[in-house]
Amino acid sequence: MLKHTALLAAAVLGAGAAFCIPSVVMARHPLAAPGVTSLTDSGVRFQVAENHYAVLQRGALRAIVVDNAELDLADLPGHRAGYNGLASLTHTARGVNLFVPAVSGLNFEHIHDGTTVGLKEKFEPRKCPMQLRGVDRHTVEVYQPPTANWMLESCGRYQLLEDGTIEYTFECIPRADGYRNGYIGLFWASYIQQPESGAIVFRGHGRDADEPPRWIEAVSPAHGTDSTHGPAGRASLPQVDADFPLTLVNHPSRFVYTEPWYFGVSHGMAYVQMFRARDRIWLAQSPSGGGSGNPAWDFQWFIPDYQVGEAYGFVMRAAYLPYESREQIERDTRRHREALNR
Repeated sequence: MLKHTALLAAAVLGAGAAFCIPSVVMARHPLAAPGVTSLTDSGVRFQVAENHYAVLQRGALRAIVVDNAELDLADLPGHRAGYNGLASLTHTARGVNLFVPAVSGLNFEHIHDGTTVGLKEKFEPRKCPMQLRGVDRHTVEVYQPPTANWMLESCGRYQLLEDGTIEYTFECIPRADGYRNGYIGLFWASYIQQPESGAIVFRGHGRDADEPPRWIEAVSPAHGTDSTHGPAGRASLPQVDADFPLTLVNHPSRFVYTEPWYFGVSHGMAYVQMFRARDRIWLAQSPSGGGSGNPAWDFQWFIPDYQVGEAYGFVMRAAYLPYESREQIERDTRRHREALNR
């Protein structure tokens, strides 16, 4: 496996002479963690939430962030154990939860290496303990100690920005080796409650086409069919077993995206997920991930050339706002997309 490289040399000039040691040059991994969560920054002050949930409200948006404990609240009736992240997302323009209440959105779902033998538990982040950490009234983190199988330690920070847009920063540290294909595969799901259409919309073109970008309205006809869309110029998935059971991971569509963001529309509201180009996110979708009529609007991330003990991470933003047109969504999210990709 390719590891981080360092150049270190010493020249001995003879007896009694001084050593000449050049400076160490360390190559920074392109997916190195930003270093902002309590996982990587010991200076972050937080308080562990006693009730396994936190309510964030700012601008027109109200969000409920949860760890993976079972809950039964007025806002979250019958919320199932395992589902973490955004259990509820509402707006002054629509007070009904965007997500299926029993599950959630921006939910950390899978850890894998693309091999069937390595997948001892399909939903390892759901099964292993998590801790909800309150940082301030607009920021909470979902921390997970090293998991049972993969020994991946992680922390996801949900911060509500001034206009109600959510900034999600995920950081992780592999505490053990053993990823057989040489990469760490991670997956997030958002289960949408009964939208009129399960389609997602992004700017892109055909995977094998040499053509200008256009609006793509992508629909997956069945779970695990045409399920993931890669970045243009990086349209090949890493090695994945042919019989790998997480079918959303390894069934690329005929499209690629040219701009790292997408949205779906539900009951007059757009749910927009925006990424940094350098994080090389793959968009993903299922028509029925949250049950019949409840599509999953997802994404996945691969960490190649990882090193045990090193921290990796990405940053994305999620906006929830009234929908008028594709052009309006493009315009109203531009400053966030530009901020991510500076």
